[in-house]
Amino acid sequence: MRHNKKFNHLGRTASHRDAMLSNMATSLIMHKRISTTTAKAKALKRYIEPLLTKAKLDTTHSRRVVFKELQSKEAVTELFREIAQKIANRPGGYTRILRTGFRQGDAAEMCIIELVDYNENMLKEKATKKATRTRRSKKATAEAPATETPAAE
Repeated sequence: MRHNKKFNHLGRTASHRDAMLSNMATSLIMHKRISTTTAKAKALKRYIEPLLTKAKLDTTHSRRVVFKELQSKEAVTELFREIAQKIANRPGGYTRILRTGFRQGDAAEMCIIELVDYNENMLKEKATKKATRTRRSKKATAEAPATETPAAE
């Protein structure tokens, strides 16, 4: 039975896993996008999403909590200054995992994990899609055929 087994150990000891996730989170914050295996990306997503939520509230306590996890002053500064401004209105889902295929050496499934608000290509597509949508009420569509049929007769 899998009672209370919620996270992937990734074949590492607890200290190694914590250090690896901290380093990957720092890299993601600094570069906005990193390439890794899908298993590591899923573990990183669970690790970094609460930190990004903490960063929305810029207090001394939240900075200390985030620094305890990341251990990098540059990453904490970047997170609270630039990233927190972009994700301020987002209710969650700060990261996106895009699968890229399989690694040639060992056939591990690879992916790119990125911060959602920093992908310019997808932001452009989203902006163009919003411009083309129109909203119509049921009254307007119901009245239109009624006015055309008497004119046709």
